[in-house]
Amino acid sequence: MSGGEAFLDDARGRGAAASLVPDDAFAALAAIGSAVRARTTARVVGITGSVGKTSTKDILGALLRPHLRTVAAEDGFNNEIGVPLTLARVEPDTEVVVAEMAMRGLGQIRWLARVARPDLGVITAIAPVHLELLGSLEAIAQAKAELLEELPSGAVAVLPEDTPVLEPFVPAGLDVRRFRPPDAEVRDGVTRFDFRGREVAFRFAARHQATNAVAALEAAAALGVPPPEEPVAIEFSRWRSQESELPGGGLLVNDSWNANPVATTAALASLLERAEGRRTVAILGEMAELGPEAPRFHEEVGREAAKIDLVIGVGELARHYEPDEWAATAADAVPLARRLVRPGDVVLVKGSRSVGLEVVVEALR
Repeated sequence: MSGGEAFLDDARGRGAAASLVPDDAFAALAAIGSAVRARTTARVVGITGSVGKTSTKDILGALLRPHLRTVAAEDGFNNEIGVPLTLARVEPDTEVVVAEMAMRGLGQIRWLARVARPDLGVITAIAPVHLELLGSLEAIAQAKAELLEELPSGAVAVLPEDTPVLEPFVPAGLDVRRFRPPDAEVRDGVTRFDFRGREVAFRFAARHQATNAVAALEAAAALGVPPPEEPVAIEFSRWRSQESELPGGGLLVNDSWNANPVATTAALASLLERAEGRRTVAILGEMAELGPEAPRFHEEVGREAAKIDLVIGVGELARHYEPDEWAATAADAVPLARRLVRPGDVVLVKGSRSVGLEVVVEALR
């Protein structure tokens, strides 16, 4: 966050009597967020994880709002700017804050947690994301577990089952509650599964989101919110699992915010399931920050992508998908997509943020 000084003359021209320019803008914003946190009695939920944290935040917000006055992070507001901004939205009557926390290295989630001071922590998954920066899955688990270390003794921690790499970093003294992918049924755009002996339903059709929903349900239960009796409508954050109609009965799945091997594989499986006999098209950008093993990860995703009728790869590493067509940039992919996508196709657009595939989505819409 920098460059705010460029607006000082404009602010004064509009009547500002004075202006305050901090020496360290991040520290100043964190101080504001911390001050709001110190004054509120709202319970704070911290959510992190290699994949699914934004969607879990969206689902948890939808579960809580009918019962509690809730502030949830907007879109992907999950860093040293986003977390204080989320806290700054707290009102005197706010009862729960759902804060999302991301990292690019060790120490960053700890810093965010000390600003937000969460009462409850959720880790959605540990996966090979940011390997280029952290070097190993163990280091990723250690970085994510910083959230757990900042929880008060006895606090609830919602963690994925069967994640041995995380276990050495789980502190003693927490109330650990585990979740696993449910046996979900998707029918007519609604995903249903059993939670604690009771059927719950969510208005999304991407089966992999059911795992995020279970994590959210566990967090909601820890806050005293019962499982929903009616199907829950979810408004996912921008460019995440957003669906829109295409001509001829087609479907566009806009998942262009980011990509990693786990999420991309899940999105491809969902694309096949959503197709229901229609032709499938995957426009896949390269996956960033995977380190020296990046070609191998792309090749593994490429084997899953081979089940798709037409694959367009975008970016140099996307050549390892062995796509049917390839483009160097998102801008180059636009004419390819316009030419190759047919009426009635079911289309997935997914790639790392650095690729900028939202321009392809806009072109297709």
